[in-house]
Amino acid sequence: MEIFIARSRLTLIFLLFVLISLCFRSSTSLSSSTTESVLQVLTAERRIDLASHIIRVVLTLKVQNDGASPASNVLLAFPPAQVKHLALIQAAEVAGKKRKKSIHPLDVKPSNDINGPNGAKLYSISFRNPLGTGGSVSIEVSYILTQSLEPFPVEISQSEPQLVLYRDSALILSPYEIKQQTTVIRTPSTKVESFTRVEPSTQIRTELKYGPYEDQPSFSYTPILVHFENNNPFAVVEELVREIEISHWGNLQVTEHYTLVHNGARHKGGFSRVEYQSRPTISGVSSFKHLLVKLPPRVHSVYYRDSIGNISTSHLRTSFSKSEMEIEPRYPLLGGWKATFVIGYGLPLEDVLFESADGKRYLNFSFGCPIAETLVNKITNKVVLPEGSKNPTAVVPFSVERHAETSYSYLDIVGRPVVVLEKENVVPEHNSLFQVYYDFHPMFMLAEPLMLTSVFFFLFVAALAYIHMDISIRK
Repeated sequence: MEIFIARSRLTLIFLLFVLISLCFRSSTSLSSSTTESVLQVLTAERRIDLASHIIRVVLTLKVQNDGASPASNVLLAFPPAQVKHLALIQAAEVAGKKRKKSIHPLDVKPSNDINGPNGAKLYSISFRNPLGTGGSVSIEVSYILTQSLEPFPVEISQSEPQLVLYRDSALILSPYEIKQQTTVIRTPSTKVESFTRVEPSTQIRTELKYGPYEDQPSFSYTPILVHFENNNPFAVVEELVREIEISHWGNLQVTEHYTLVHNGARHKGGFSRVEYQSRPTISGVSSFKHLLVKLPPRVHSVYYRDSIGNISTSHLRTSFSKSEMEIEPRYPLLGGWKATFVIGYGLPLEDVLFESADGKRYLNFSFGCPIAETLVNKITNKVVLPEGSKNPTAVVPFSVERHAETSYSYLDIVGRPVVVLEKENVVPEHNSLFQVYYDFHPMFMLAEPLMLTSVFFFLFVAALAYIHMDISIRK
């Protein structure tokens, strides 16, 4: 009986403790929610550029804090269909107008703790300074969407134009109430087959305007569909592998392996080169046969080849500020066609290799694809450091996957450290500089000359010994 009473008391004490903790948690969450800042968007303007197969969007927001406490961040919402195609997102705080306009970059991070309804993904933008009660701030958000244009029809003949579909919302998806908003969609030409009308909506030449819309609640979404002609080539590099080999004897060698595809409407039927060359404005208007490659200045020993051999249809223009090479594949690329090739060149070491204040050496090179207006599904940068290099570290202005390898070349003993940087969904805006730092002792530069000298010395001694050695058989 006493044991039963003791157990009952323990049970009552445990239940009382749980009840007190729940009350404390609820009161804490209630107090935090009551003091939480309340934001609303006074004006929102979204401009969508569909001129290329890489979609660029600029979203301008004026945010006001109507809560009782300062706000440290503001949230952005993206539908699930756009999240997987989101290549880059940047934000900045804008102050002033026209010539006195100042732009201050802001940090943008995915909000993993909070998600919107229907699978909407939220991103958090941190303010430079907490936004006080009644205060407002203007924010400009730029983001890029890839592979968001659907060819329709999926297959076209050589003489047909390329039509594509773009899906979005007439209303801006936002976790806040928007007082007034407008969306402007710019197409590459006036040839718009059809578009969803959500009044008020108008078409003026190459622009479709949705809005203005007043007092829209949070997470409002009205789907729209735009069917238009886009004959710009959909140049997509399925894979780019770049090998950057550093030699402290004064040269940097770069080798780039490309797998290029036309990702637009697939070509159907036969191909007539006579028609293609005689009617260039009609036949194969969405194809491409020229590519512009932007290389670093002062390049030398440039080559361009494929599996057959060297391709001579290229033109190189160099200067002290830039180098451009116009290349032409062996055949024009129509929808669905592929081409594989290699581009290689050398650079003076003093242009890309420097020494930091703490004695480390570092490579300063461009990360992205040098071909203009090209999407890269996957890029791999392999930086091959000289033998004897230690403690390699990479500094990249965006998130990448990184790991280390070891490669062997002529006269190598322990191998060369290789820093491997990989990234998917790369756009021209990723063409920013990255750095690879490492330690290197100058004595390691003497390793290969001493090895060659030793080999020749021993060969010379062996030759002398063989000449003066008498191995004849005598009585």
